[in-house]
Amino acid sequence: MAIPRQLPNAITVARIPLAVVFFVLLLLGGTNGITQPVLRWVAAGLFILAISTDWVDGYLARRYDLVSDFGKLWDPIADKLLTGAGFIGLAILGEVWWWLVLVILVREWGITVHRFMIVKEHVVAAAWMGKIKTTVQAVALSWALLPLHVWIGLPAWSITTTVLMVVALILTILSGIDYVVAQVRGSRTDRGSVS
Repeated sequence: MAIPRQLPNAITVARIPLAVVFFVLLLLGGTNGITQPVLRWVAAGLFILAISTDWVDGYLARRYDLVSDFGKLWDPIADKLLTGAGFIGLAILGEVWWWLVLVILVREWGITVHRFMIVKEHVVAAAWMGKIKTTVQAVALSWALLPLHVWIGLPAWSITTTVLMVVALILTILSGIDYVVAQVRGSRTDRGSVS
């Protein structure tokens, strides 16, 4: 079955406006969805749907040999916009620590800026550790966004949210270190091959 050549890239780009809509709905829902519980559920559902498209566009690109430099560059950027909106929104609502969000955002956008700086030399695709990090961030954010405290109680929900956020933070830092080490090794190899 043939699919349109630009479909994976179109799915990637669609995550960007979805991130904006999700962010607005999240803030309108209020802390823990108490102000507008329906909006909190809708925001959480929209986030889960949008972050799930990351798997879809990647699968389609690999399955139908449609991997492109555009996709390699913009797929992680779309992910970072979506997860960044989730982290910032939850911090604004006072549900996660600002320091944790700032550490994650500095790592995420520092590497994104670096990718843009070297894009003329080569496009850096996401490494396996970066993909694991994104998956764990998605799970942590999905859990934190869903107002499940209504059924399991606020203490259990809060403890689980904290544990998941700390795991996401650790993987974010480790994958950032992995990226920097890989880039340093790559630049040394390039210099060695030139001389």
